[in-house]
Amino acid sequence: MDEIYLPALLKCELFNNIGKDELKSLLTCLKPLVQTYPKNTIVVRNGDSLDSLGIVLEGQASIFKDSISGNRILLKNIGKGEMFGEIAVFARQNEWPALVQAITPLTVCFFPKNKIVDQCTNACKWHNSLVRNMLGVISERALKLSKKMEYISIKTMRSKLSTFIYEQYLKGKTTTLTLPMNRQQLADFLNVSRPSMSRELSRMRDEGIIDFHLSAVRIIDIEKLKEYCE
Repeated sequence: MDEIYLPALLKCELFNNIGKDELKSLLTCLKPLVQTYPKNTIVVRNGDSLDSLGIVLEGQASIFKDSISGNRILLKNIGKGEMFGEIAVFARQNEWPALVQAITPLTVCFFPKNKIVDQCTNACKWHNSLVRNMLGVISERALKLSKKMEYISIKTMRSKLSTFIYEQYLKGKTTTLTLPMNRQQLADFLNVSRPSMSRELSRMRDEGIIDFHLSAVRIIDIEKLKEYCE
């Protein structure tokens, strides 16, 4: 693999705590496949054969899910150093569960799953670090999904927002905090529409519960905020 792509891979959580020289050695074991795609090209389609996970080396891509009714739903956009297919590739199914499309000229590196989990023939000591990182990634994704399901079960918009903000307060132990996602990402996470969420945030500000600017939030009345938590 061309060394110009190493910085992108080093950004990826799959290679946490693995240095540049170690990564170069590891790549000889993993034998990745680098592919380039013009803008708007379909990288993989829902139902395509699945045997690798992808990491974006250059450019940006969108991940879509097709609903039963035929509507295409944007799940997320990904950029340099971000993965796709990392959960599905280790499931029992052998098909891509979503569509990935280049939204700019795109370069992707595909890592075969068997090269990640199988015993390294070169006795590469960094392979164990890779497997630990992969287990960490899958565990974090599972925890995030579980937490998202908890928020989906909360009935009202205000309760969803209050619970989320209060949990961020408990993590940081400060009433002035920065949300870990932007407004659209938060709406997607809470499974609500962004306009409705923004209106509720404004009402909470008008009632003196919180104040906010972009992703920065200041809790003004923490007791009132707790009343709406579920």
